[in-house]
Amino acid sequence: MNENGCQTDLVYDELKISGNENYGFHPCELLVSSIVGCSGGVFRNILEKMRLPFNEVTISAQVERNKAKANRIEKIHLIYCIYADNDNIAPIKIEQALILARKNCSMIQSVQNSITITEEFKMK
Repeated sequence: MNENGCQTDLVYDELKISGNENYGFHPCELLVSSIVGCSGGVFRNILEKMRLPFNEVTISAQVERNKAKANRIEKIHLIYCIYADNDNIAPIKIEQALILARKNCSMIQSVQNSITITEEFKMK
């Protein structure tokens, strides 16, 4: 650790972490991206197991922070965009897949009592 942050060596590469975006990833970005990455991977696997055809899934996150409480993250809203050639996928099937993804995502389960996480989906 130095005045610009810290770094850690991971299997794929070195990860630089800093409160200053010029020197590495901000801890908040890492937390949110962990939740997005985990829930997205679980969601994708569930869609495949349900045999729901899709071309791609993208996820964006909207984050609410509380400046009065150390700028902590209080809410993360995930927006799943499902790109599919087939317009006949029943919305209830996507909702079921999101419920299962939430239950099986270790990152969401790790923060569920301290950060409110909500989801929505859009078919594209």
